[in-house]
Amino acid sequence: MSDDTPKSTHFGYKTIEAEKKADMVAGVFHSVAAKYDIMNDVMSFGIHRMWKRFTIESAGARPGMKVLDLAGGTGDLTAKFSRIVGETGQVTLADINDSMLKVGREKLRDKGIVGNVNYVQANAEALPFPDNHFDIITIAFGLRNVTDKDAAIASMLRVLKPGGKLLVLEFSRPQHEIMRKVYDLYSFKVLPKMGSLITQDADSYEYLAESIRMHPDQETLKQMMETAGFEQVNYTNMTDGIVALHKGYKF
Repeated sequence: MSDDTPKSTHFGYKTIEAEKKADMVAGVFHSVAAKYDIMNDVMSFGIHRMWKRFTIESAGARPGMKVLDLAGGTGDLTAKFSRIVGETGQVTLADINDSMLKVGREKLRDKGIVGNVNYVQANAEALPFPDNHFDIITIAFGLRNVTDKDAAIASMLRVLKPGGKLLVLEFSRPQHEIMRKVYDLYSFKVLPKMGSLITQDADSYEYLAESIRMHPDQETLKQMMETAGFEQVNYTNMTDGIVALHKGYKF
């Protein structure tokens, strides 16, 4: 007997039908795309730049490599990778949201970053790339918005070359109780007000705060990567674990 009950998932703290999540997340990022970079700087007091710099350094990219910047949004990581891999390399900026892709494309072209970067609208759960294609995949602050995270991690493993590595930069669980309390206060009281002032959209930033709390913690995400087939998985906590960088290899 078949089970026709719709699959459910989380949209922030709300429980919704799984098939509706992608469209609802898309609505959030259509709304905030134009002010996304400004809000990143304001929300994190500029610290997001340090988190991303550490991710770039940990990736170990070299000239000639193929890099996938998944959920790459406005292209901060793509810009750095483009310079590192050079003319013989290639960086693919992929995002499910066309508004974010447009902002990223315009920003990088304004910086003169052309030639070794291409842009693909793609769903992380079913990546439209060949097997064993990329040397490095990064996904920064995007995995928590994916409906089926296990499917996405498996899809990333498929398109990585043997010897390739995945780096997941994502909000996680602060390590100390006092930091958790301060972070909760900031996330649920201050952040939506910032969103309202800068983007006239408090609701989207309430969702972002809730989505962080619903995302797997450090050890759970490590186990998910190992279950998918990644090896030598480890993570580094930054800013007391408000953000963690997970790294795993395909062998």
